[in-house]
Amino acid sequence: MSRRPELDALRGLMLILITVTHVPSIYGYWLSQPFGYVSAAEGFVFLSAYLVGAVYTRSAIEHGVDVMRSRLWRRAGLVWLCQAGMLLFLFTMIAQIGLRTDRKSITNLISFYLAEPIDALWSGLALIYNPPLLDILPMYVLFMLGSPLALTIGLRRRGWLLVLTVSLGLWLLAQFGLSQATYNTVVRAIDLKVPLHETGAFELVAWQFLWILGLWMGSRHEAIPDRHGFPGWLVGFALVFAVTCLVWRHTVGQTPFGPHLELNLLFDKWRLGPLRLLDFFALLVIVARFGPYIAARWRFPMLETLGRASLPVFCAHIVLVLVALSIIGDRTATMPLWADTIVLTLALAGIYAVALISNRLDREEKIARAAPVNARRGG
Repeated sequence: MSRRPELDALRGLMLILITVTHVPSIYGYWLSQPFGYVSAAEGFVFLSAYLVGAVYTRSAIEHGVDVMRSRLWRRAGLVWLCQAGMLLFLFTMIAQIGLRTDRKSITNLISFYLAEPIDALWSGLALIYNPPLLDILPMYVLFMLGSPLALTIGLRRRGWLLVLTVSLGLWLLAQFGLSQATYNTVVRAIDLKVPLHETGAFELVAWQFLWILGLWMGSRHEAIPDRHGFPGWLVGFALVFAVTCLVWRHTVGQTPFGPHLELNLLFDKWRLGPLRLLDFFALLVIVARFGPYIAARWRFPMLETLGRASLPVFCAHIVLVLVALSIIGDRTATMPLWADTIVLTLALAGIYAVALISNRLDREEKIARAAPVNARRGG
């Protein structure tokens, strides 16, 4: 699959929004969920799944399922190494700073590690214990490990119907407490000491549906290149619903139904509530319908640069956020706007510098790999 600049730009936008949300500043509150009751995390996970589906379906078609599987698992291993490196960075350097300065923003972040360091270390490396901020990549690794099975079944006749039906069923069960029931079973089986809230904010049983949806759309694009547009009534509904959620979000705030907890679950981020999922679908239809028109007329080089280096940029943003928390975390609420602006600007400049370096290294590696091939052909 050749690079698609519009997808790189979208991933770059998601990475900026994630960074803005996580960096300790007032901008995180202002710009979190800017398009309605959908966050950048949904976009990042979906786009990642879409690209996995597109790239590895093509790999399966051209080189076979075994090659596709080994490549996917190798990529998952690389992401796991990134997660392990960030965990060790958090448990060593950042933890030392937090303890020496009594920085609550750090000690609260790693409270389970401070209480049970051995259990936290092994369970963190096993992707069970996932501290706040470090809970997206474990989800990404686990979904990638399961993707070869989904793609293998999906490539069969009517296989995607089965995969999507099972995935939708799991998402529905997640709305009624499947994650809690699964956790209780695991605790009884292996005497797990990691509390449920320390296993990560995202409920994997619910979020797998978003991954499978992206995987299917990416795979279908590669297997069946000709695509049909959405009917007019669907685009109209998507526009009305998305605009309603957008106005609602910026009028009422990030808690759509105020103190009514049961109603708020309809838009719940961690469980991927039904109205939240519907809002995401509406935005997806709008982007798919009007995105090609925009992409054909404008380019966004900075966003594309970030999107091409999504994994290094994501890891860099986590490191920068942890450093910022260790330095100013407890003073975030009292910092003036100019200080928040400087902190956020430095963070954005940092991830962009990482993207530039990563892309340059990738280009040099491709040139180095191509050189022996060209030399043999010349000979």
